[in-house]
Amino acid sequence: QVQLVESGGGSVQAGGSLRLSCAVTGLTYPTYCLGWFRQAPGKEREAVAVINAYNVTTYADSVKGRFTISQDNAKTTLILEMNSLKLEDTAIYYCAAGFTYCTLSFTVAYWGQGTQVTVSS
Repeated sequence: QVQLVESGGGSVQAGGSLRLSCAVTGLTYPTYCLGWFRQAPGKEREAVAVINAYNVTTYADSVKGRFTISQDNAKTTLILEMNSLKLEDTAIYYCAAGFTYCTLSFTVAYWGQGTQVTVSS
């Protein structure tokens, strides 16, 4: 059973930075896809970035050049580094895991509980 727990959310002014972490346990299968999703109030949940077991990454156009997804050497922590934050980045951010082709539309098998990111002016 895979479990994911997000942390690192908070409030930041526009233009600032935040680093989100997701503790991953139970991910023993060698082929996987990990990703960060976000959901703003009244909006559909959307993929922000994904990374596969080979550290190949894919980003949504809205965050390219500003966000970086990565995982630690032990493959137990998923990171989202967010820079140059904008008001529209405000959302609950979720980490997720799956075992299908690693694209922005990968089939999620496990979700984290979410962490709030609020960007203010």
